[in-house]
Amino acid sequence: MTKQIATATRTGGRSATDRIVMGEYALAVGKPKLDSPSGWKWVKLSDVARLESGHTPSRRKPEYWGGTVPWLGIKDAKIHHGELIAKTREYTNQLGLDNSSARLLPKGTVCLSRTASVGYVVVMDCPMATSQDFVNWICSDALDPQFLKYLLIAEKKAYSRFSSGAVHQTIYFPEVKAFHICLPPLPEQKRIVAILDEAFGAIAKAKENAARNLANARELFDSYLNRVFTEKGEGWETKLVGDIAGHSLGKMLDKKKNKGIPRSYLRNKNVRWFDFDLADLLEMKFEPGEERKYTAKKGDVLVCEGGYPGRAAIWQSEEAIFFQKAVHRIRFVEPSHNRWFVYYIFYRDSFGTLKSYFTGAGIQHFTGKALGRFSLPIPPRSADIESLCDKFDDLRQKTEDLAALYTQKLAALDELKQSILQKAFTGQLTSKSPEFELVP
Repeated sequence: MTKQIATATRTGGRSATDRIVMGEYALAVGKPKLDSPSGWKWVKLSDVARLESGHTPSRRKPEYWGGTVPWLGIKDAKIHHGELIAKTREYTNQLGLDNSSARLLPKGTVCLSRTASVGYVVVMDCPMATSQDFVNWICSDALDPQFLKYLLIAEKKAYSRFSSGAVHQTIYFPEVKAFHICLPPLPEQKRIVAILDEAFGAIAKAKENAARNLANARELFDSYLNRVFTEKGEGWETKLVGDIAGHSLGKMLDKKKNKGIPRSYLRNKNVRWFDFDLADLLEMKFEPGEERKYTAKKGDVLVCEGGYPGRAAIWQSEEAIFFQKAVHRIRFVEPSHNRWFVYYIFYRDSFGTLKSYFTGAGIQHFTGKALGRFSLPIPPRSADIESLCDKFDDLRQKTEDLAALYTQKLAALDELKQSILQKAFTGQLTSKSPEFELVP
């Protein structure tokens, strides 16, 4: 029977102890299929590891910060999930420890994030303190910290069953104190950890190779764009968008003032690079006389004014679509300029030079004024533009196909990790499992 993490508060008509004994909850993916004398046994986690909390020294006291004591926060755990950690983003000091409930915990302490982002696990590679967002276990000689780390990672999906909170999901300490685990003898723990280390190392390498291959494919596309737009050709001219196209923003969303018939419309969220995400279109009211002003027709370029300033795509549907004020509509006089503009603005964004047109220190905007003075280098003949855009299309499609392939491979590797963990904590893991033979 598959078993989940023990909870001390959700009794459902029986005591937590009864539920644990009956095997309805437990901090293990499942009880080993091997019968005794395998040596696996259910134990209360607090009987084999000391539970410790964390704390944050006062932010109002700068003298408590900037010392030599690593202080583990949620962002550190996200970055180093499943790893040993020795360096953190913030450091406290002895004064901070002395004047707060923060504790200096020893090397080997296993930390589980319990609030906001529940389920990140790290193992301390040196003494450090943690925020109150963690529950921490100092393992006894009966429990290998790396074994507990893998066990906690294996149970990540189960944490939602006993997390609570309207804004941030949190695992409270009464729940944590009820954790039970199915524990094998120490030599078996170490054997399992060694196999998992080897398997996860191979998976990490395979994921690294997939990510690198994907980056190489995207770099090839970017480098081709860069070569075309920097080398240019004979007779190229630079023209301002405002001189060769009409452009305007969509309608402002104002539920009190807007009148008319509810219509689906595009937000900047719906405009992706080269395409549109129409899965979650919203509606606002438009009057019949506003259709011409606030709709995009086939061939129009739509550009994000905010959100992701400059992101652009061409509307290809025969059916017109309304759009809101956070989106620009560009209608070029020369149709061949549509694709050319989208590729050029993508190129400028990829190489970090598009932001020179943005305004705003925090939230940035690509205003209509800036769009009008956006300079576009253009070949002299439409046939040259079409030919280059066809090559861009072909190379981009190949890049997207590779991206889909490597995304699938990365997802498959994540599924493989869960499969291996499942076997590890059901007593089925051997060093000759066929899944470990990974293709780079």
